[in-house]
Amino acid sequence: MKHESKYAGFWIRTAASTIDTLLILAIIAPILTAIYGTDYWLSESASQGVWDLLISYFFPAAAVIVFWVYKSATPGKMLLKLEVVDANTGGKPSTAKFIGRYLGYYLAAIPLMLGIFWVGFDKRKQGWHDKLAGTLVVKNSDA
Repeated sequence: MKHESKYAGFWIRTAASTIDTLLILAIIAPILTAIYGTDYWLSESASQGVWDLLISYFFPAAAVIVFWVYKSATPGKMLLKLEVVDANTGGKPSTAKFIGRYLGYYLAAIPLMLGIFWVGFDKRKQGWHDKLAGTLVVKNSDA
C-alpha cells in the first residue's frame, strides 16, 4: 500500500468501531438482561459471573476475529468500505496476525488509549495493535 490516501484515518475507524460496538451491544444486551435481569446494568462489579465473561468478552473477541478471517473487516469496516490488510504485502493477513491484532488492542488501550489515538498521528495510520500485528486498515480498492 504505497498510496497514503488509501490509509483509513482515525475518524473513519472510530466510526466503524462505533458501528461494531452498537451491533455487538444490540446482540448481547438482551441476552445479559435475560440472564441477570435489569440490575445487571446498574452493577459496579467488573463481572457478574461466567456467562457475563463469555458473552461480554469472549463472544465479541471471537466474532471480530471470525469477521477478520473471513471478510478482512468487521461489519462497521465493511459498511464504511474499509479492510484490514498485511502491512508488508497488502494481502490478507494470517489468522495468527488477526489474533495478535486483537490482543494488541489491550496493549494499545492500557496507557490512556494512547495506542489507539496513535492512528491519528502515524504516517500510515497504524495504531499500536496494527504495528504489533503488521497490519494496516485501508479504504477498499473496490470502493
